[in-house]
Amino acid sequence: MRKNLSARAAIAVAVTALLLPLAASAQNIAVVNGKAVPKARVEILLQQAQRSGQQMTPEMEGQAREQVVLREIFAQEAEKRGIANTADYKAQMELARQSILIRELFEDYKKKNPVGDAEAKTEYEKFKAQATGTEYRARHILVEGEEDAKALIAQIKGGAKFEDLAKAKSKDPGSGQNGGDLDFAKPESYVPEFGKAMTALKKGEMTETPVKSQFGWHIIRLEDTRQAQFPEFDAVKGQIKQRQEQMKLQKFQDDLRKGAKTDFKFAQ
Repeated sequence: MRKNLSARAAIAVAVTALLLPLAASAQNIAVVNGKAVPKARVEILLQQAQRSGQQMTPEMEGQAREQVVLREIFAQEAEKRGIANTADYKAQMELARQSILIRELFEDYKKKNPVGDAEAKTEYEKFKAQATGTEYRARHILVEGEEDAKALIAQIKGGAKFEDLAKAKSKDPGSGQNGGDLDFAKPESYVPEFGKAMTALKKGEMTETPVKSQFGWHIIRLEDTRQAQFPEFDAVKGQIKQRQEQMKLQKFQDDLRKGAKTDFKFAQ
């Protein structure tokens, strides 16, 4: 019985010894000049790509694995040449160390200070209360000279279609291709001269004389008006949370700066 137990123990030890290299190799993706390249480096590269908004694909994972091995090859060569001992390298490494520390500090703060739905909803209601009023849907044609604008007004009064002239003549490429359509917006979205002339019109009316602004000369026609629209909370919740996270992080940074003891004078 004892012999059997001893034999089994010996076999177990032997099997474990055989499996240990396999387990170790499973944690590495390659060996370069006798030095193991850990799999964790690939995972870090992929995490950085995800943080920047890139979609993860099998091709990207393969590229990350190749990149990690290449980095090890190049880094080993740099070490052999003594680059790691140069003053320039050490200065850059210190900046890189600080950059990583700061990034992780801010990520840690965001994780520990999330913006909840209730907080976002409160901010949403503030925005919604400020969004009251009238929105105007107008078309316009923008040209460089006053005489050009007057000539277009005469053509429209003579039967030419506003939309066709906007496509052909307007300097505003965004609205011009849509027949001059600017969609619904509040008057304060435009330069003052444009907003004032637009709100003075009735539905279907066009400015009798060209309107001058910093962009040139406008011919404006009012298409319609409506009460200001505001999106549902769920449609903008993500944007509101992102904005609040940025505001919280900015305050955190400002508080750290104010609390630091330094003789440096910041610009603001």
